[in-house]
Amino acid sequence: MKRQFNLFILLATLALGSCQKDFLNTDPSTEFSENAVWTDPALVETFINQLYFRLDEPLTDGRFKANLVDEGHYRGNAASLNFNRSIQSPDDLLGWGVSRYRSWADLYKSIRYCNLFFSKVDQVPFSANLIDGKTMKDRMTGEMHFMRAYYYHLLTSTYGGVPLITEPYALTDEFQKERSSYADCVKFMTAELDKAAQLLPLDHTGANLGRATKGAALALKARILLYAASDLYNKDVFPGFEKPELIRYMDGNRSARWQAAKDAAKAVIDLNKYRLYKAIPAVTDNISQNLTELFLSKNTEEDIFIKYFTIPMGQRVGLYSSPNGYHGWGTNAPLGDFVDDFETLDGKKFDWSDPAMAADPYNNRDPRFAATVLYNGASWRQRPDDAKGLDPENKVQTGRWERWNATTGKIDLVYGVDTRKSTIEDWNGAYTGYYLRKYIDPAVNAQYDKQAVTWRFMRYAEVLLNYAEACIELGLEDEARIYLNMIRKRAGMPVITDVGAALKERYRNERRIELAFEEHRFYDVRRWLLGPQIYNRTTKVADIVYKMNPDHSTASIPTIRHIDFEKYSWMDKAYFLPILRDELKKNNLLIQNPGY
Repeated sequence: MKRQFNLFILLATLALGSCQKDFLNTDPSTEFSENAVWTDPALVETFINQLYFRLDEPLTDGRFKANLVDEGHYRGNAASLNFNRSIQSPDDLLGWGVSRYRSWADLYKSIRYCNLFFSKVDQVPFSANLIDGKTMKDRMTGEMHFMRAYYYHLLTSTYGGVPLITEPYALTDEFQKERSSYADCVKFMTAELDKAAQLLPLDHTGANLGRATKGAALALKARILLYAASDLYNKDVFPGFEKPELIRYMDGNRSARWQAAKDAAKAVIDLNKYRLYKAIPAVTDNISQNLTELFLSKNTEEDIFIKYFTIPMGQRVGLYSSPNGYHGWGTNAPLGDFVDDFETLDGKKFDWSDPAMAADPYNNRDPRFAATVLYNGASWRQRPDDAKGLDPENKVQTGRWERWNATTGKIDLVYGVDTRKSTIEDWNGAYTGYYLRKYIDPAVNAQYDKQAVTWRFMRYAEVLLNYAEACIELGLEDEARIYLNMIRKRAGMPVITDVGAALKERYRNERRIELAFEEHRFYDVRRWLLGPQIYNRTTKVADIVYKMNPDHSTASIPTIRHIDFEKYSWMDKAYFLPILRDELKKNNLLIQNPGY
């Protein structure tokens, strides 16, 4: 029986804007035999497009890894809370499984597609014509080396060393393969990306916009090498584990690893291809608006590897994340702990014990705060018809008002339209007093319409941060501050002058703020071995009340504080996810990660 490729899973073509009319007119219109695919370069291109489609990003289904670390809270999902208490097991990964294409099985399915391409590519009748300086065969081969490295990166960042499979398994094959060492996985991934960088163009044009480029290959290599040099993969966190080489390096040449990470990031910088979006704000600029534009624009000069969307493939993130006073669900709600880590505009650490800061906590904060978080009193889009009378100013309401009831002689509590006791939807909304602003397009009515915001897998700010981190670890602090302060200048924040341990701590907070809700924090906490510090705590949420004055009038300025919410906890096993029991049964050569 011929294997068939179903077009439903190939619809990433739409996202890349690379559908071809000849392909759409092919008969039959829904399926193609494998043999037909490898005789037509247009079909091969569509086959490749599914690999882009399968890359894990949170905008489509609206749920972020941020909810599995100290960035966000996932409303109504007990699984995420259990994950944050280290309760995951080989039988259930809990909140990890809410997103598409995140599982071991799905990642290996994507890798199989890559391997299948390499086994068939020499059969394809490619032309020798150059597009963007590369032949179609070279460009596609480069894309697949990049994709295979990317999927292995997602696996190794989660599990440590994994089986390195480079051939397309058939149903008749034996599925027995040992896990490779972490070091060998890193070596394989970087070799794949070196090949990709040689074959890929620096720029794509026309219908190929959005495909992997040389810069994307080099940037992914820099990220992989940065991770590889980090604490998790270089310290003995699990003494007694039978196969430590699966989860860390066994040699002590860590300085060389930091140097490799530094050199890889510098290779991206030296392309002179990318720059920060509005890197030098004008005096009259609204910097928060500049930063908002970065994540709502289709393209910017900062983009290295991105994913486009069209309305037919639109995202649920607007509905999932918007305030419930706009009929949103408040699913990805920033935590108070995250809000507290935004500095004041003069570069000071925010401190609730400072009376001036506590009295007006959302004023004079890092401009990235207003570009990332919707907070009480923040201006937002026009209310839907059923809420206009409740909020004529179109400002987020996550507080409650104490109002005097002369009839009863008692105080009535009136809850804001975006609270969980809203008269709009009293069963919906965030628990934290905050909503996500980043990625949410105010021009789209998320109650009825899907948005199509570009997702940025890699952007130049990350490369600068990666370079700065490697410099710090190598003792090159002057160099590190130069690149850190490039990002700070774009954000309208004063320069960093710290040294030593204080510089490292400042860097880590800068990365937390700059890359917020971009799927980095989950991995950063783990590779820095911060699990106990980040998870052994009670999370914070905002409590906001407009108090009654002695004359029975209601204060126009709220009293705001952060109060205890949910208690997280940590076990070191959570540095890596467990391999599910079903996978262990399929392949009895697999060794489970420590602690499971």
